[in-house]
Amino acid sequence: MALPAVTLALLGAGCGRRPEPLPVYGQVPAFVLTAQQGKEFRSQELDGKVWVADFIYTSCEGPCPRMSALMRRIQEETRDLPQVRLVSFTVDPARDTPEVMAAYARHYQAIPGRWFFLTGARDDLQKLYRHAFLLGDVDGTLVHSTRFVLVDGRGRIRGFYGTSDVEDIARLTADLRRLATAARN
Repeated sequence: MALPAVTLALLGAGCGRRPEPLPVYGQVPAFVLTAQQGKEFRSQELDGKVWVADFIYTSCEGPCPRMSALMRRIQEETRDLPQVRLVSFTVDPARDTPEVMAAYARHYQAIPGRWFFLTGARDDLQKLYRHAFLLGDVDGTLVHSTRFVLVDGRGRIRGFYGTSDVEDIARLTADLRRLATAARN
């Protein structure tokens, strides 16, 4: 009879265990781009912040509106976490000027200073998209990943999340909260 009690005690002890740390997939290098207000945006503005990145373009009639709606939802669900930021990079820098990005930001009710829409030279965006975020190429075709990327306060990539799966978005929000809470403590 003692064996089942010991087994139950061991199983129960595992319930209070801390979750495994999130993996580190890479490091986002320093970058300088242009934000929707037309001002220079330096990646150092994200130091110490936990952030979610995506790559979109404003004239997209495919997945981008859904992705931006999900980012808006994440913005709302993390209002209580002042150290959370959202960053949407364009894959169409030829058309996505700061003015166009600003109108897009207003349409999705982006909170200024919390959700940034960034554009810049195609080569600079390519370096980030291909070499830092490991998502593909900014090559003028406008084909792009629909994944969200979670980045911690030290600029380390901590997760990739599909945007078509409700469970992935829930996992992203939970991981975002976990990193933001750890950063706050």
